[in-house]
Amino acid sequence: MIKITETPFNPWNSLEKFQNNLNSIKGKFGACNSFIGFMRDFNDNTEVKAMSLEHYPGMTEKQLEAIVDEAAKQWEILEYLIIHRVGELAPNEPIVLVAIWSSHRGDAFDACRYIMEALKSKAPFWKKETLLNDKQRWVNQNTDGYKNFRNS
Repeated sequence: MIKITETPFNPWNSLEKFQNNLNSIKGKFGACNSFIGFMRDFNDNTEVKAMSLEHYPGMTEKQLEAIVDEAAKQWEILEYLIIHRVGELAPNEPIVLVAIWSSHRGDAFDACRYIMEALKSKAPFWKKETLLNDKQRWVNQNTDGYKNFRNS
């Protein structure tokens, strides 16, 4: 399931509610891997007090579905949940939840990581930050989520 929402959400409650309704795969999954992303109060060595997230309705969901389809070619995905905020956000608010259910932890870990990194680089979302001095700026690119992983 993919959900784009302007409404704040509790990722843990959303995850629990979704999993409690997975009747068709009960007993079939051995792993659920999830990632929750939050808004930070800094970016590019500058303090940020708010962020506005925009998307292209319809196109964004199609791109997220294509990302999940691509992941499913590489890893076993029994079920998935993606919730992404748009609109006005404040520091510490959840922005995104990606959760993958699979028979085995390796597939759940790898598919979740792949989907999250692809979402950050391919899905049509645009971020505008409001700095402490009330100046605004568009975020030109996301941070590389693999940087620290590759260098370890």
